[in-house]
Amino acid sequence: MTRLPYADLDRLPEKTREALDAMPPLGIFRMLANAESAFRPWARWGGVLLSDLALDPLLRELTILRVSRLTPHAEYEWVQHAPIARAVGAGDDQVAALERDEIEADCFTEAQRTVLRFTTEFLQDARVSDATFDSAKALLSARELVELMMVIGQYAMLARVMATTELDLDEPMDAREFERGSAR
Repeated sequence: MTRLPYADLDRLPEKTREALDAMPPLGIFRMLANAESAFRPWARWGGVLLSDLALDPLLRELTILRVSRLTPHAEYEWVQHAPIARAVGAGDDQVAALERDEIEADCFTEAQRTVLRFTTEFLQDARVSDATFDSAKALLSARELVELMMVIGQYAMLARVMATTELDLDEPMDAREFERGSAR
């Protein structure tokens, strides 16, 4: 049982309700719709992060799974994004390694390990070490690096909302729906 109620659809402004109706019926969306004035801009922002970045989708999804593992009580995020990660090319061995917190596993490329180290340091220390930053900068453009930090920040915020509200766990969204763009 959530610590806050989901948004009451009958009491939402029409535009907020329409935006919510256009999204998959996931608890996180119904919870965030409580923030009526912020919901629609946030939904657009989330759509951009999931579909319109220069950052490779596989790196994005590995990053989201790493954020989930580093955030206590963030099972919701893991359940939703493990299938999406697989849909964009993550192997079962990679998902399993992340679940075990083995970010240096051989199943990852050096670029993937660098992004996972970057994510870890960004979340744990707020400032990424010079060595990790330089490694990431050698692999990613300035645009991709900033996008990576935006993805980490977005999913860290979501994980904390999910944990704090004790969001009910939804079944994973069908990755095919995500691929068709209805995750926006």
